[in-house]
Amino acid sequence: GMVLQEPSGAPSLSAAAGAVCDAAAEVQLSRLRWAVLLLFSSYSLCNSFQWIQYGSVNNIFMSFYDVSTFAIDWLSMSYMLIYIPLLFPVAWLLDKRGLRLIALVGSALNAMGAWVKLGSLKPHLFPVTVLGQVICSVAQVFILGMPSRIASVWFGSHEVSTACSLAVFGNQLGIAAGFLVPPVLIPNVEDVEKLAYHISIMFFMTAGVASALFILVIIVFKEKPPNPPSRAQASIQSRPTAENSFVQSILRLLRKANFLLLMVTYGLNAGCFYALSTLLNRMVIRHYPGEEVNAGRIGLTIVLSGMAGALISGIWLDKTKTYKQTTLVVYIMSLVGMIVYTFTLSLGHLWVVFVTAGLLGFFMTGYLPLGFEFAAELTYPESEGTSSGLLNVSAQIFGIVFTIGQGQIMDHFGTKEGNLLLCSVLFLGTIMTAFIKADLRRQQANLENGQT
Repeated sequence: GMVLQEPSGAPSLSAAAGAVCDAAAEVQLSRLRWAVLLLFSSYSLCNSFQWIQYGSVNNIFMSFYDVSTFAIDWLSMSYMLIYIPLLFPVAWLLDKRGLRLIALVGSALNAMGAWVKLGSLKPHLFPVTVLGQVICSVAQVFILGMPSRIASVWFGSHEVSTACSLAVFGNQLGIAAGFLVPPVLIPNVEDVEKLAYHISIMFFMTAGVASALFILVIIVFKEKPPNPPSRAQASIQSRPTAENSFVQSILRLLRKANFLLLMVTYGLNAGCFYALSTLLNRMVIRHYPGEEVNAGRIGLTIVLSGMAGALISGIWLDKTKTYKQTTLVVYIMSLVGMIVYTFTLSLGHLWVVFVTAGLLGFFMTGYLPLGFEFAAELTYPESEGTSSGLLNVSAQIFGIVFTIGQGQIMDHFGTKEGNLLLCSVLFLGTIMTAFIKADLRRQQANLENGQT
């Protein structure tokens, strides 16, 4: 038979095959990834619970501390305000020092803020509760931009969108608990001593959970798995560190037209969600006096249906990779849900509000992980922490503007007019989303490396 002679200096076929096997061996999934994801989701849950725990019983805390509605609203808005200046230092830390340090600092600050709040159990100690909330707000900066980074560093290309959805899932579950638990634990009573006792139960429970989670982060949370979980991640880890200039990365992101469009549209949608969550108690109580517990349940319905939407969106993206089409459809349905909610809130039937709020939450909250994952695709190989951080800055800025704007419109005109502001904002966001080009760079990198 014929013998094939290899040209001198060319690598042998067996050597090439060995190289391919070595490359394949480098990409391996770690069993620890689910524990890391669960732990992150848990302390993210605790932090987001502390964000909304005042707003869901706005009128009770207003009476206890003898402050204005606007002052209680600022306890929620402090999360949005503090995020904006601290994003870049924290994103730089994430880029340079990695996930473990960010996780340790975020969970530690979350526990510290919860313990500080325990020193504010008298009506004249409102500044102490503000301090505790500010510390929790700083902790949020170390939490909010991590879902897509954890998903990329720990999970394979076939499960990365689902993992990102589950990471956001924890944050949303915390908001759900923040709507449900405070109205149950803190009844609307006149006796200040009784009220302080009920508030202390909530603060003690939160501080205990936050401290336990911090200890678990110290023990369990690792920087990254022993092997990269995907070819795209292997490619990033093999690059020299000199290429990963943080400032250059931000400048490159801000020069990408598609990412800028996504940044604005994500901010509009998430800003509407923040405003709606902060002001929900005021809206429901205005039309249904004395229904604090049901106001919390409506908030719970919005978030739980949104969590289902987020999970379904993540699984759908992993199966289809149709980022642009899915994002646009979910945005359109968020607009439809907001319009329906606006015109049914004042009908006088609470069950109708539950249904329409659930429809709105399914799409509006379900959009949040979609934005993170679409951004990671558009901006690969830039750091997911940086792209997520810029999306969140946009969300916080719009969240403050919409919360103040809608609150003022509600005070001077009514809840319907305030909600119409959010409808017009979502309409603008839908049109802008249609102009985003689906330049899926991460997906392309996985395909090209797979062929190689």
